[in-house]
Amino acid sequence: MRDKLLERGPDALADYELLEMLLFFAFKQGDTKPLAKALINQFGSFAAVLAAPQKVLMETRGLGPHSVAALKLVQAAALRLAKAEVMETPVLNNWDRLITYLNAAISREKVEQFRILFLDSKNRLIADEPQARGTVNHTPVYPREVMKRALELHATALILVHNHPSGDPTPSRADIEMTAEIKQAGQFFAVVVHDHLIVGNGRYLSFRREGLL
Repeated sequence: MRDKLLERGPDALADYELLEMLLFFAFKQGDTKPLAKALINQFGSFAAVLAAPQKVLMETRGLGPHSVAALKLVQAAALRLAKAEVMETPVLNNWDRLITYLNAAISREKVEQFRILFLDSKNRLIADEPQARGTVNHTPVYPREVMKRALELHATALILVHNHPSGDPTPSRADIEMTAEIKQAGQFFAVVVHDHLIVGNGRYLSFRREGLL
């Protein structure tokens, strides 16, 4: 598989083969193919294995500290690479990369997570920060805290982001009302809310494109 990877590239390897190689680097001996296939069957995909909560992975038969650390290291590297690509150019001119990054970062979360992308006057990413974690269908967000953080970072614009663990990105009434409250608060401080994105397992919805903002 190593020769296959180096000669033909990563696209030549199936998900379980990528995982098999990664696990072999952690174990250094033995046949890791059965474990790799079992993990793919359990979680559904290579990406889902990487995104699985650390506690769940540690409780999974066949995995231990070394292998779980290897999985989380690869996930962290992928997220940092995706984020770096987003930061290279103005966010609004780099929409596809932004969505790719957000899908990798939060689309597989099992509870709602609310994040804010803080932008400068040229719409470049200053920071991407989680603001709150909630339950499977609700995350409390306070406009006052959002604006306070925007002013601390000298941000002039925001993109609101949260995930729907159900996979359905359709906004709830609470999502719409909360967005309106943050937009209204931003008007007092000259902080523009460019969009609110809801991400759900490979799908997303833009409030601006749907006429909700």
